[in-house]
Amino acid sequence: MDAKEFVQGLADELEALFARLDEEEILEAESGGQKDVVTLLKLALRSELEAAELAGAWMPQTDEVEGKMLFALQCGDEMRHYALIRDRLLELGHDEQIDPATEEYSPLYHYLKGLRTTIERAAAGPFTCEAIARARNAQFIAFCRRAGDEETARLYEEVIQPEEIHHHEEGRRYLERHATTPEAQEAAAAAVHATLAIADELETLAEKSTGVDTLPVS
Repeated sequence: MDAKEFVQGLADELEALFARLDEEEILEAESGGQKDVVTLLKLALRSELEAAELAGAWMPQTDEVEGKMLFALQCGDEMRHYALIRDRLLELGHDEQIDPATEEYSPLYHYLKGLRTTIERAAAGPFTCEAIARARNAQFIAFCRRAGDEETARLYEEVIQPEEIHHHEEGRRYLERHATTPEAQEAAAAAVHATLAIADELETLAEKSTGVDTLPVS
């Protein structure tokens, strides 16, 4: 299959999944039903750090410069998002920081860290995780506005969300250029589906959307 046609099929699958979500379903799954701006910001803080650490770890393990640039861009942006969210929590009266030495990482982090090829990493990380982040952020922006927190909504709408969308688009372009063989396409599709199955944000739709149960990850 042509690489662009293949990637369009994956993108269509993601869009069909997100279209089935209720307006707060991602936030509900992510927070275990404890939805409030501060709790959701704290969860986002952890996610940003995990994403930055993964991209930073992948960069020196990637041979081609194009792949290095993809992961370097994401690493820098995610750490900046971490700082912005931390500062917003301080403004809201919460002194919150994540200590990587003491925190327990998510099952998704462990799955992603175990990926070995750039195709799999690009498919699971920039392409899929950032698509999930885009859907999550859209729900969060609307939630913040309903809660009367225009400042947090504006931070996400003007800074964080556009950069997450850019990461997804860069991941898509990478796959369009490199997922050119049946083997590469099979690996990319498997990484996308596994990511969807593991992601906490999509917990309620994992089995329905991917045909597999949430994967056990050590």
